[in-house]
Amino acid sequence: MDTNPTSSPLPPEVLGGRDGWRGEFAATLRLSWPLAAANLLQMLTYAVDVIFIARLGEAQLAASALAVALFGLVLWAMSGLTAAVAPVIAADLGARAPALRPVRRGIRMALWLALMSGVLGMGLCLLLGPLMRATGQDAAIIGLASEYNLVIIWSLVPMLFNNVLRSFVSALDRPIVATLITAAGIGVNALANYAFIFGSFGMPELGLKGAGVATIITALVTLAAYVLVIRLDPRLHRYRIFGRWWAPDWARLGQIVRIGTPIALTITAEAGIFGAAAFLMGNIGTAQLAAHTVALQIAALAFQVPFGVGQAATIRVGYFYGARDPAGMKRAGWAAIAIGTGFMGATALAMIVAPRYLLAIYVDPWDPANAVLIGYALTYIVIAAAFQLFDGMQAVAAGALRGLQDTRVPMWIAAFAYWVPGIGTSLVLGFLTPLEGVGVWIGLATGLTVAAALLIWRWTARDRLGLTGLPAAP
Repeated sequence: MDTNPTSSPLPPEVLGGRDGWRGEFAATLRLSWPLAAANLLQMLTYAVDVIFIARLGEAQLAASALAVALFGLVLWAMSGLTAAVAPVIAADLGARAPALRPVRRGIRMALWLALMSGVLGMGLCLLLGPLMRATGQDAAIIGLASEYNLVIIWSLVPMLFNNVLRSFVSALDRPIVATLITAAGIGVNALANYAFIFGSFGMPELGLKGAGVATIITALVTLAAYVLVIRLDPRLHRYRIFGRWWAPDWARLGQIVRIGTPIALTITAEAGIFGAAAFLMGNIGTAQLAAHTVALQIAALAFQVPFGVGQAATIRVGYFYGARDPAGMKRAGWAAIAIGTGFMGATALAMIVAPRYLLAIYVDPWDPANAVLIGYALTYIVIAAAFQLFDGMQAVAAGALRGLQDTRVPMWIAAFAYWVPGIGTSLVLGFLTPLEGVGVWIGLATGLTVAAALLIWRWTARDRLGLTGLPAAP
């Protein structure tokens, strides 16, 4: 295969991966660290909400956890649907960069899809009240969660727009844009939370609902920032993604939906077990639910790095998939898996060695008033450490497979792993044994481990299964 950059259809930012394994590791790190940083900063944005809400009381924290369990599930699922534009435009760039028209149409249809799926998602979030009542949640908690939910749902559509624009700038080798915008969003969110929760700066004191208002403001400011940067950056602006926004391209929309629907269902399967776990913990006790919320925030914070590496793997594998370069696909996938798994090994060690200092991000672990919550949280975070490696592995492997536009079978893998051995183990150990919350967390670990094993197998067998678009080896 010709490796001369002057004759290659790949964009310049990809060619580093053609310098062998060292070049691929460097290229993957160059793309993944801003994406991972943006993910971490996004989690810190959510953490700001938790920090402020926790000051209102245990009941408000538990109520927000239940509302976010459903809202987060819907947001992640719809984000997965719209983020299918990333492997689509990456393949376009790999095949015939700069591919102005295909990329423009892909982003335009992804924005259409963001609007349609966002409106649908808002309707789904309105099911929170019946869902809480059906699962036997406390009446006072239901009231607080419902009020909070009616506010935050209005942030869903702008958040999905942001997700599409982030995929665009990342595929065009501008991932640092997402990092900087997300970093600025943290400051906006903190100020808005302080203003509307506690009635500062002349704003009304809204309590828990104020946190929802802050979320809306942050989403809108972030969207405005993306639009401004895209208009001002010559390399991004030349695609004119906001031009002729009313013109449909049904074939491209169908392609994104075809690839994205399994991604959305996969995310639903994974996020769903964590959402289900929140409802299970709510039935065990309020203190256990609050501890679960804090411990899960720490685990989720660590997960953002391999998630970012997985996003980079989707783009890089997608480039080489479009160029029909099997060696490039191999290097891009395995380099990303190694980077993501290695990082999670380090975070697992930190969770075991210094769990109290990690918990201090959200609550004061040395305050006697938090003794019960901290006791439960310390146990949960040690279990979280046990599945860090597998969580990182499955996230990056799934990202690499998405670069091959392979999403349907990974969807079934996720559905099986998370809901049969995963939630099944949680139900048995959580409610039929004295383990209670510990049993629920062991179930979460089981589901992630099974998913990792199956997804790694599928990536390893990609050529034999015909996933690369090339003839399988004899």
